Amino acid sequence: MILFPQPTFSLLANATHDVPTSITLLFTVILVGLIACLALEEKIHAKKSIIAGVFAILCLVLGTIFHLLPFRDVVVGSIVPDDLEHISGEYVENDGDHVMLQVVDIESPERSDANAQDEVAHADQDTEHEEGGEHSEQTTHVLHVDGHAISMPVYIPAIDWSVIAIILGSSLFVDVTSRSGLFTWIAIKVTKASKGDPFKLLAFYGIMTVVFSAVLNNVTAMIIVGSLTAVSLDKLHRKEKLLGFLLIEGLLTNIGGLLTLISSVPNIIVGTAANISFLDFFVKSAPFVVVSTAITIAMGAWLFNISRLKAQADIDEAKSLVDSFDENDGIDSKGFFWFATFMLVAFVFTIALTSQLPIVSDLQMGFVALAFAGVMLLRYKSEVDQFYRALDWDLLGFFMALFVVINVMEHARVLDMIGVGLAWIIRTGGDVGGTAAILLASAGFSSVTDNIPLAAMLAKILGSLGTSSESPLWWSVIFGANLGGNITPIGSASTLVAVTIIHKHKLPLSFAGFVKAAIPYALVQITLATVYVLMFLR
Repeated sequence: MILFPQPTFSLLANATHDVPTSITLLFTVILVGLIACLALEEKIHAKKSIIAGVFAILCLVLGTIFHLLPFRDVVVGSIVPDDLEHISGEYVENDGDHVMLQVVDIESPERSDANAQDEVAHADQDTEHEEGGEHSEQTTHVLHVDGHAISMPVYIPAIDWSVIAIILGSSLFVDVTSRSGLFTWIAIKVTKASKGDPFKLLAFYGIMTVVFSAVLNNVTAMIIVGSLTAVSLDKLHRKEKLLGFLLIEGLLTNIGGLLTLISSVPNIIVGTAANISFLDFFVKSAPFVVVSTAITIAMGAWLFNISRLKAQADIDEAKSLVDSFDENDGIDSKGFFWFATFMLVAFVFTIALTSQLPIVSDLQMGFVALAFAGVMLLRYKSEVDQFYRALDWDLLGFFMALFVVINVMEHARVLDMIGVGLAWIIRTGGDVGGTAAILLASAGFSSVTDNIPLAAMLAKILGSLGTSSESPLWWSVIFGANLGGNITPIGSASTLVAVTIIHKHKLPLSFAGFVKAAIPYALVQITLATVYVLMFLR
């Protein structure tokens, strides 16, 4: 069976079956209802995971009633043969994980027809198609190379387990590593470099967030930098500034995700479709990232009153306080400290080079995070339950439920409906209007849906329209899909992690409160991106 990337599953699924418009609109209303309930989370007195879980159950039940979901075995371990291009056929059915191919001819210059048939055709199915009242029978072959079918609930493949593994593994790794005193040591070093000046500290951690987001991933960057920030502000007796720091850092993760071709999944999807090279991507995106980072930090300092120390008395007091800090205070075991230091450096480099390392590139980032967490937990093997209890299970549950909801929305063609509207905008908006409209629309939709299938769908549309690789439309999708995550806390995993860290420190911030606080930054960033694309990338 041919295994395609998940975004391709979605596109093929949408392309091969029709869903009544009324059902698509019904699921659109359900999506709006989920967003509204999350916005009213505090008034409803329910956790995010419960709200999303209820909507996930509703979507699964309705998806089953309306025959939208694929209830079939999933084939794992399959590979695509090198000579697949010699197999001609027509895609006639797709269930989200299985691509059914009506094989017209199998020819391979390297192998005999008998061998090709023996390796490829593991199952034949007769499918009946009725078109225009005519009845015809056709044979389809399930391409199934070196794989085996397993049965699993339909909602299991819907969940992005890589994201879940990264959050789970990174959280455990950071929690255990913090016991070594390493994060306190780093935080005090950064605090001393800032000389206790809140604005300098914000700038240092802001830049660190962007760099970590570019070379690691947004979630890991937010977890690490958020932990360091809390330590620094606690040492400076400025915990009242923590909300502003964490919110700004959360917004900066999505800006850092724009820096390179591999900094985020939408970048990879759209950049690959447009044939944008790694160097070209960096050269074109870096100026925006630098300017947007500076503006975001400056806005945050102004809106949250994080100002530089001006009075000499305040400067002297801060210097005296910082000089009294001893970075070695939290280190109980030098051996464990150096081991944790080695593990942190190894963790950062392994995450950054995951796609380049043999074996690890197949196991992906989620495995890396869990593996490093497992090694660190060996230090506290008799008391690991305390680390498990400290995990934010509400966050993990919310993400799993949200992935299920979005997956059902894909099968209900909600995203496809969005894509049709955006395709119309591209065709009718003209060069300038279409570019700006696509960026704004991409940002808006990615703030409430998963930006990965959205980016895949838009890349497919742009490709089908014969869009040149030099067209600014590609960059509109890239900027919109990334920056849309700064509008709502569910727009990206990293902003939701930022909100979770905020709540962990007993700071109040609701869904609506996040939107109210973040919207000025998002508007400035998206406006700047629109101007940048129209002026410099056309």
